[in-house]
Amino acid sequence: MSQTSVASRSSGERKNVRGQATRQRIITEAERLFAQHGISAVPLRDIGKAAGQRNHAAVQYHFGERDEIVKAIMEYRGGESEVSRTEMVAGLMLSETTPTVSDVVSAFVRPLAIHFQPDNHYLPFLSLYITEEGGYEGLVGVRVGAAVVTLRTLLGKLVPGIPESVLDERWWVTLTSAVHALARYHTAQRKREHLPAGIEALISDLITFLSAGLSAPLAERDSDT
Repeated sequence: MSQTSVASRSSGERKNVRGQATRQRIITEAERLFAQHGISAVPLRDIGKAAGQRNHAAVQYHFGERDEIVKAIMEYRGGESEVSRTEMVAGLMLSETTPTVSDVVSAFVRPLAIHFQPDNHYLPFLSLYITEEGGYEGLVGVRVGAAVVTLRTLLGKLVPGIPESVLDERWWVTLTSAVHALARYHTAQRKREHLPAGIEALISDLITFLSAGLSAPLAERDSDT
């Protein structure tokens, strides 16, 4: 291999590393700004500026549209949660004892709680996304969440008396309520506002509360479904 070829490859590798570093800075700054101001309210050029980019078109160059930045944040942070959640789900499936509804809820909630970190804004970002979009439906193509689907399947086996349509809605309420509650705890903790208990106690009680809702008796209007 010629020296010219080696130099060319080395130059390309350096550019790729710089490009990946720039993408990562854009993702983390976008997450922070979205969490603070709302996803639709932040101009893309402000994200680039916060990421240290002089070129106002840097965000568009790396991601194209706002939706692609949102999906990149989801894959980055959601992927971290998915690793933890997959391990918890595997533990439930391989356990010699039958999992409980609380175990299922815990396997969703606790992997989200790993984002309680000073430089991590994923929880308030995700809470705002759900509020602005009305749910997770806009995340078509995001490559995380398989473990959540497994949890929903397992849940159906644990509460067979609840009609599927009702359980589907209760599950979505559980997912969104967990995110909103955790986001509130995280924001309050960051601002050093008073919380009624320690984070671990609040998370445990949230799991207990949400688990009770999933298996609660049907309302009369649901009896005919």
